[in-house]
Amino acid sequence: MVNSAFLSMQDTALVIIDVQEKLFRLMQEKEKLLDNLQRLIQGARVLGLPIILTEQYPQGLGPTLPEIISLLPGVKPLPKRVFSCYRDGQFRKEVEALSRKQVLITGIETHVCVYQTAIDLLNTGYGVHVVTDCVASRTAENKTLGLQRMNNAGAKLTGMEMALFELLEIAEGERFKAISRIVK
Repeated sequence: MVNSAFLSMQDTALVIIDVQEKLFRLMQEKEKLLDNLQRLIQGARVLGLPIILTEQYPQGLGPTLPEIISLLPGVKPLPKRVFSCYRDGQFRKEVEALSRKQVLITGIETHVCVYQTAIDLLNTGYGVHVVTDCVASRTAENKTLGLQRMNNAGAKLTGMEMALFELLEIAEGERFKAISRIVK
């Protein structure tokens, strides 16, 4: 089992789950979610983290939000029909090919696809960190329940700003200046 208590740039990948048009419109606090996701993605790019993006049944739920996809040049969304991303062969192949031990998870919905992906990743030996201000559900109760269940199973809960500074580790240099501008 991985020591997943602390994030590191060398061992962490960012996963963005199903931030799609039709789903997004139904989320609680969707403006806050979008703002935090955009800042997390910008920070992940500054830090050089690999990013995996998924879409649940895009023919029915639409594509990833343009505000998100525009920040991810070269990242192709992985379509899926399973709730847990890890049960999709292409996702599993991509995450394993990264050879990262920790996964920073974001997306929607907290109590369905985010939850099931986190549990499968934990059960496979990954350190899982769920960015609580970068996940959402249609109801606050479902978000809370999903976060509780993931935390009880061993996932670490974090926030966008907390994760970026934890990954950064030091308060100096160009990356620090860039991250500071992003979070303000």
